[in-house]
Amino acid sequence: MRSDQWYAGTDRNAYIHRAWMRRGLPREAFGGGRPHIAIANTASDLTPCNMHLDEVAEHVKHGVWGAGGVPLNLPVLSLGETQVRPTAMLWRNLAAMAAEEMFRANPVDGLVLLGGCDKTIPALLMAAASVDLPAVVVPGGPMLTGHFRGLPLGCGTDVWRLSEEVRAGTLSREAFLASESVMIRSKGHCNTMGTASTMACMAEALGMTLPGTAGTPAPDARLLERAHYTGRLAVELVREGRTPSQVMTRGAFHNAIVTLAAIGGSTNAVVHLLAIAGRLGVGLTLDDFDRTGSGVPLLVDLQPAGRHLMDDLFRAGGLPAVLKEVADLLDPAAVTVTGRPLVEHLAEAEIWDESVIRRRSSPLLEDAGIAVLRGNLAPRGAVVKPAAASPHLLRHRGRAIVFDSVEDLRARLDTVDADETSVLILRGCGPRGYPGMPEVGNLPLPAKLLAKGVRDMVRVSDARMSGTAYGTVVLHTAPEAAVGGPLALVRTGDPIVLDVPARRLDVDVPAGELARREPVTAGFAAPSRGWERLYVDHVLQADQGADLDFLVGSSGHRVARDSH
Repeated sequence: MRSDQWYAGTDRNAYIHRAWMRRGLPREAFGGGRPHIAIANTASDLTPCNMHLDEVAEHVKHGVWGAGGVPLNLPVLSLGETQVRPTAMLWRNLAAMAAEEMFRANPVDGLVLLGGCDKTIPALLMAAASVDLPAVVVPGGPMLTGHFRGLPLGCGTDVWRLSEEVRAGTLSREAFLASESVMIRSKGHCNTMGTASTMACMAEALGMTLPGTAGTPAPDARLLERAHYTGRLAVELVREGRTPSQVMTRGAFHNAIVTLAAIGGSTNAVVHLLAIAGRLGVGLTLDDFDRTGSGVPLLVDLQPAGRHLMDDLFRAGGLPAVLKEVADLLDPAAVTVTGRPLVEHLAEAEIWDESVIRRRSSPLLEDAGIAVLRGNLAPRGAVVKPAAASPHLLRHRGRAIVFDSVEDLRARLDTVDADETSVLILRGCGPRGYPGMPEVGNLPLPAKLLAKGVRDMVRVSDARMSGTAYGTVVLHTAPEAAVGGPLALVRTGDPIVLDVPARRLDVDVPAGELARREPVTAGFAAPSRGWERLYVDHVLQADQGADLDFLVGSSGHRVARDSH
């Protein structure tokens, strides 16, 4: 066992390591082939979606003890998507780096990764990939559905929808605020197919969960049962030497991309999967998302792309039932943490409600993959989610209305000369420019257009969009404006041409004219110290996963020097 490097022997250092852990651990916890399993726990009162993970951790512990291991709670940096400013994405890499260092520095043989809210599962997977100790994920699960005026509420999605209705004058502010108390009905993360639900499904598609776990509602007793079994599995992983690099192979990322399309998952998964792959040395690119996702049908009728919510998906058969419908598109050799291929775990899956999970023969959309756009506005790519867009806007030409920052947008949105054909452009919100690439890409619409009944417009930015959001929104435009990307050259009035079927995003201005323009630089971040300075100096662009340049690749788990 790796932990024997700390505990085995009779010298002073082994004595110190054992003695300080003998506050509850029995003598037989050390040596004898007992794996020490760190439960990487992102529970925090300031990460509301993860508040219940201490309870989940207790059930993981029971499983670890039952399988002959030694469970050890390891609190790690947690990020509450709704709480932290300026954006949780600013600290995803910090959370991953801190977790990696703690996994490496401590006497542990394996890992159970407890995450829920958007950035916690990606950060934990990045860390586990870099240290490459045996690891398995327990997703915290979605909340139960709340209802308002007799209708189900999609957490996040209906926040965007209802707030726009207030601005349109069709919903009173009092009614909007009344929905606040029922929007979040129970413990758990967003109940839409937002980023949290998507990344739980990505973890399962990558093979990093006990199959069938993703999407189990947080209050459901079966999540605690799964946590128990996962604790047992963690001990088995150590004894068999099965590590993340053996599970998250090229084939596993192929399966994740197929899954992303079939479930109508969040565009944020693109950035997170690219970052995880970068830690493993898997050469994943934006083109893989388009090439693999093209032609994959959308089978899950969930908000924001559809009608239902995550507890509906779970009762309808869950992710295994979805994947069984597209099993022929999956890599048959890609294994899970069980040691068996993902496709072998799908045989018993059934669809119990075809209004939630469609059959392959009657999909919501025939082609639902994330579309990767290129052109003179996005030389290194931009992404759009056709499943959440308005079909009539997927081919569009319109006059640009440009905003140089979120603050500029808020100050001028309702006074600009825009109509429903205009294209709203937001820049200065990429990884470096903000910094941290916030979820502001789904720009609100001008109030006068909302009042006319307009509910979607083409929007283009170097930002991200909440996985719970919807609309014809082009995101992750690379390179971003803050590093001299073409978005910095656009002026209000320029014709913008979007052609999703042709995978194009262009500004219809002669190349010579663009070359003569000075890029806008005002309003971009220029931090002088701390993490923000380190981040801005080293963050990569969205098409590379927005990881830090010195964190790409892995360092393994070896620690050469002792502490005493």
